[in-house]
Amino acid sequence: MTVHFIGAGPGAPDLITIRGRDLIARCPVCLYAGSIVPRELLAYCPEGARIVDTAPMSLDEIEAEFVSANAAGKDVARLQSGDLAVFSAFAEQLRRLDARGIPYTLTPGVPAFAAAAAALGRELTVPEVAQSVVLTRVSGRASRMPEHETLAAFAATGATLAIHLAIHALDRIVAELIPFYGADCPVAVVAEASRPDERIVRGTLGDITVKLATDPIECTALILVGRALAAEDFRESALYNVDYRRRFRGGAA
Repeated sequence: MTVHFIGAGPGAPDLITIRGRDLIARCPVCLYAGSIVPRELLAYCPEGARIVDTAPMSLDEIEAEFVSANAAGKDVARLQSGDLAVFSAFAEQLRRLDARGIPYTLTPGVPAFAAAAAALGRELTVPEVAQSVVLTRVSGRASRMPEHETLAAFAATGATLAIHLAIHALDRIVAELIPFYGADCPVAVVAEASRPDERIVRGTLGDITVKLATDPIECTALILVGRALAAEDFRESALYNVDYRRRFRGGAA
């Protein structure tokens, strides 16, 4: 018996890996976060599978499902939104499985920031404009941010910021970032990236709150901030320059 943690992607049911899809198809038990994972993925479950929506469940109740499946010798497909590596709340599940000696595997998925960038038609790293992307959030009811992980600290680098789970704190985010990026810095708020009801609001740090004031976004959204979002007059990457010598084009790298 094995618990297979699967990154279910950002929302569109076809943005799941082939490995993830195939694991779902062969697991007689499927636990999924129904508040955000598309139900269409459940169509891959085998006939007669036990399907459990974990959205209203506690960690103890989820653990009990793992223990029950383990006792019955049934593999579990555990679907989590986006990619497992960030903001997926699966580390505590692994800790409990480790304590019980229950084996598991991890299958990555398409992360929300990648889906948002695709929706915007933008690269988040642009030569000599921004070469780093910071995935972060703000303190909330679920947990506090570590003391030294502040928006100001990240903003001081000029990196592109991908701020998760923070649409409720947009006013505070704008106030903290303007001193570093300027009021004219591009911002994009992407809600439900890759889903049929996807919504994009583009603006600047100076006007984004006004744009959302009359028609607010209250669902899952990602806030992207940085000069790369609107960069036009930038130096092209040397990677494809005719004078750039590398082993795939002949000559020394």
